[in-house]
Order: sequence, then C-alpha cells, then structure tokens
Amino acid sequence: QVQVVESGGGLVQAGGSLRLSCAASGRIFGINGMNWFRQAPGKEREFVASASSLGTRNYADSIKGRFTISRDNAKNTVYLQMNSLKPEDTGVYYCNLFMRSVYYWGQGTQVTVSS
Repeated sequence: QVQVVESGGGLVQAGGSLRLSCAASGRIFGINGMNWFRQAPGKEREFVASASSLGTRNYADSIKGRFTISRDNAKNTVYLQMNSLKPEDTGVYYCNLFMRSVYYWGQGTQVTVSS
C-alpha cells in the first residue's frame, strides 16, 4: 500500500505565500515523477508543476515565476512553494506520484486566495 498525504493549504490574501507538502509512505520503491495538480471550483483538474527523479522541473505557464517545486527524495516528499498568490490560484491542490508505472493520488488540500 502507498499513502500520499498533502498538507499546508489554507486561506491567504492575494499577494501572500503558502508552502504545500506532500509525503508518500508505505511500499515506496523509487519514485519517478512527483507532481502537483489543482482543481478550481467548476473546472477540470489541471497540471501545475512536476519534478522528475532526474532533476527536471516543469511548470504550467499560469504559475511560472511564482511557484517553485522541490523534492526531498530521502523523505519521499515533494513541496510546492507558492508566492504572489492570486485569487485565480484558489482550488484543491493534489499531489501525484508516478512509481513503477502506477500513479498515486493524494486526497488534496484546499487553497483559498482572497482578493
């Protein structure tokens, strides 16, 4: 069994910052991709950022320059530092891990940015 748990969401004013964390536990045997997605109310889930085991980092255009993804392989944890938050960043943020050809999802953490 693999468990994926996100934390760090909350309510913040526009222009503020939050740092999300996502920890994997259980039967971990080398995680390839560690990714963040988000889903705004009434919209489909969308890609936010990814961090590969080889050090590659990719970002959605909407958050480039404001968000930074990082990972701690020793802790099986991925982070998302979010700065200069905007109301349109509001949504549920999901962590996604790719390991041995299987995707594992967390339950999500709510981020609300007030104007």
